[in-house]
Amino acid sequence: MEISKQNKIKNFFKRYGVMIVAGVFVVAIALTIGLTLPAAQEVSTTELSFTLPMNNAEITKDFSDQDLLYNEVMNRWETHLGIDFASEDNAVYSVLDGTVLSVTNNSLEGYVVEIEHTDGFVSVYSSLSENVLVEEGDTVEKGQQIGEASSTATAEFTDAQLHFCLLKDGVEVDPNLYIDLQNK
Repeated sequence: MEISKQNKIKNFFKRYGVMIVAGVFVVAIALTIGLTLPAAQEVSTTELSFTLPMNNAEITKDFSDQDLLYNEVMNRWETHLGIDFASEDNAVYSVLDGTVLSVTNNSLEGYVVEIEHTDGFVSVYSSLSENVLVEEGDTVEKGQQIGEASSTATAEFTDAQLHFCLLKDGVEVDPNLYIDLQNK
């Protein structure tokens, strides 16, 4: 009886030994990888509270990264990776505390201010008048006036308007997801 038990054990290991060794090897690799990966990064639990870039503004063209919208000035259909605002009061405000990354001017977008915020956000204000109130490197506070909307963005406007974009980690995102535009 003792011999048949030994034969059964031998046969079992002959038949399944390779799979057992492979299984142990896979578990060892998984444990090694799991123990050597860096610890998870802490996620910011501070909720950001954006403000509107203009007071009493009307949205003249909303964000659209899927559907094409008609651009009358350029006479073409295109996505619209920002929100266009118009207001009788053309003052433009920073939507959040931050640091001015750049102040530029080009014929298509007009005067443009980019402000870097926390958590990978950058706000971009295009079609500002030449009287921009901030300079590169300035620290701005949420609600601080940075300039005035105008018609310097020749690619989009014939009247004074603001083209506002919001980027998260370098990618344009829908500002509607972060800013309460219902109370415009």
